[in-house]
Parts: sequence; C-alpha cells; structure tokens
Amino acid sequence: MTEQQPAVLMLADGTVFKGKSTGKIGTTTGEIAFNTGMTGYQEVFTDPSYLGQILIMNTAHIGNYGVHSEEVESDSMKIAGLVTKKFSDGYSRPSGYASLDQYMKDNDRVGITDVDTRALVRHIRNAGAMNAIISSEILDENELKTLLDKVPSMEGLELSSKVSVTEPFEVKPENASLKVSLVDFGVKKNIVRCLVERGCHVKVFPHNATKADLDSFNPDGYMLSNGPGDPSAMPGEISLVKELVEDGRPIFGICLGHQILGLSQGLKTRKMFNGHRGINHPIKNLKTGKGEITSQNHGFVIDEESVKASNHIDVTHIHLNDDTVAGIELKGKPVFSVQYHPEASAGPHDSRYLFDQFVANMKNN
Repeated sequence: MTEQQPAVLMLADGTVFKGKSTGKIGTTTGEIAFNTGMTGYQEVFTDPSYLGQILIMNTAHIGNYGVHSEEVESDSMKIAGLVTKKFSDGYSRPSGYASLDQYMKDNDRVGITDVDTRALVRHIRNAGAMNAIISSEILDENELKTLLDKVPSMEGLELSSKVSVTEPFEVKPENASLKVSLVDFGVKKNIVRCLVERGCHVKVFPHNATKADLDSFNPDGYMLSNGPGDPSAMPGEISLVKELVEDGRPIFGICLGHQILGLSQGLKTRKMFNGHRGINHPIKNLKTGKGEITSQNHGFVIDEESVKASNHIDVTHIHLNDDTVAGIELKGKPVFSVQYHPEASAGPHDSRYLFDQFVANMKNN
C-alpha cells in the first residue's frame, strides 16, 4: 500500500471521525450503512443494491484474503465508499489476484480506516440512517459540511437505471427445460446462476422493459431482481409488475423486486430507521415454522399495516429481530417474493429452496 494520508469521515449530523486513507485519494458521499457479515466482503462491495451507500464493515479486519476474480456480483465495486477498523493490504490466499487496496484504486473508490467502527455503528444505530462524506483530499470540516449538505436523501431516489443493463442478454444451460424473463433492477450474478443451475434459460431485460419485451422470450415465469434506491420512486416499473401479475405466470421477486411487487398490489413501503445488512439475519418461514439464517441488504421495507389491510396477500416470512415483513405471496396466484437474498454468496444458503419453489411453480402452472 502506498503511504496512507489523513482522512476524515463526517456524518450529516456533524459527527466527525478521523483516520487514514484507503483506496483512491479523493472525496465521496452517500448514505452511510453498516454490514454485520464476517466474510464475503468482495461480493458485498460489488452488489448493485449498495449503489450510493458508504459502507461500514463491522468485522475488525477487512482485506485479509485479497480479491478473487470469481467472487463478484457485478462488473465493478458499487459501494460509494468504505469505512474499516483495520484494513489489510497484504493477503495470503493463493487464488487471490490483488489486494483490496489495489482493487479499490482500480474501481476509483475512496475509503477510510483506523476508525472506531464500534463507536460509529452504535452512533448510527441510535441516530438512524443519514448521509455522510469521506475525504482524503479535503480535511477542512466546514468545506466538507458544505459538500455534504448538497447530497440528496436516499428517500425518493431512483437508482436502478444506473446499474441495470441497457440491452437484453441470455444465459442458457445445457438441456434447459424452462425459460425465465428477468427484470434487472440491479441483479446479482448469483441470482442468474441459481436459476441456470436449475435448468432455466434466463433472458435478462433492462429495468424499463415492457411486458411485450419480456413476453417476446415466451417465458414460463418472471423474475424481479434486487436493486438500489427507493422503490416508490419507480412508477413505470410498478406498473409493469402489475401487468405481469395479471398475466398469471409465476413470479419470484427478491429485495427491491419484492418491494415493487408489493407496491404493484396496493401495499406501501417505508424507509427503515436502520436497514438490514449482513449475512446473519434470522427469518421465520410462517408456512413451515422453520427458521433461516439469511443474507440481507435493504433500507426500505413493505409496511406491515398495509399488508394487514390487504385481503389478497399473505405474509410468508418475518424478520425475527424486528418482526418486519420478509416475504409475501398472492392468494390464488403463483406469485411470491422475499425481502432477503436467497442466492446468498458467500452464504448462508438456508433459503435457496425458494428457487426450487419458483421452478416448481413454473412446471406446475
């Protein structure tokens, strides 16, 4: 690692943490969030759902195993910035090809280390989600505050258009038995892999595709992917999903796709005081009574009261930490969605049965 320079992290409420630079020397802004996972940092950093967010990693040591060419969920780092306690430039894994510091430089990402992340997370947990700025080139706090005040709130922000494909593409296994039209709101590569592993020929469409576009593939079902931003700021996509539900073919929604499905059915979403981000979140399947440890990354959630007021939607899963809605299904239709990530890489894989459920719905429809 090149010689580290001083760096500053400032929160929107004026709280300041000082440390040293990692990655590119520069300035970055976004909504600050924290992830409680202990492994899989490269998959986390490349998850499109993190677009526009400065991420704190709760694990004390980050970068220990470098980066690997296959441990990515998209074509680049998607986090806006990185906050760590101890940042490791060296790495010991033989299959790694570069240090995390070099990976950040290659992706033009700014970070700060030597921060008391425990104190920082406790502060955010109590104060709630807010915008932040990291800089290793501007150390004047008044100047940083001026820049930070110009950053838009995540609430009301549409971001899928920044990470979605612009042209459709296909992924086809040998002896494909089913066809899936996938709407890309910010899809993770492992969602496509999980479908392909189950014999699905997948065609990925842009976030603003029409139903005619999706149906030109003659699919057996529709997949609604994860993605960043506020689902209520996506009226076109909400209208599309409403049309897809009326079609009658099976639908499976994940994360942002789950929220958009809910909005298309008259439910409401709300911004959380603090989101759920990590690979150790407990979920209860209300249909089976079984628990699942899950991977999660979201700052918005379907409003519980709006589901209770609905007569055509059942809650299938709840988050055991705060009883928020973690899964829904439409009565009488092969349509369901979950708020978490069943494709989960680097894990856990407790919820991958949901892909099997989607495949079964397509075969039986």
